[in-house]
Amino acid sequence: MERAEGWDFEAELWEYKGKGAWHFVTLPPEVGFAIRCASEGRRPGWGMVAVTAEIGDVDFQTSVFPDKASESYLLPVKAAVRKAARVKAGDMLKVRIVLQR
Repeated sequence: MERAEGWDFEAELWEYKGKGAWHFVTLPPEVGFAIRCASEGRRPGWGMVAVTAEIGDVDFQTSVFPDKASESYLLPVKAAVRKAARVKAGDMLKVRIVLQR
């Protein structure tokens, strides 16, 4: 089976220190720029983009959210995904992102 066109990168998983203990991966700026260009006209007003993400051998559907601080996007990584992929905050992850159609 052929893999869908997407973006592969490595980035650190980090924990937001506010309420809820959310975990995120910040997409590299060049990946964020490519996603912004590829999703032009398909984003709702506040810029989220529906994606399928892969961390290790775990695939999941989510949305990436624009982040002004990094001038890129944030990928939220839920507890169930972290558990299945056996990852924790501070780990460097190999990530694949594909836009949902």
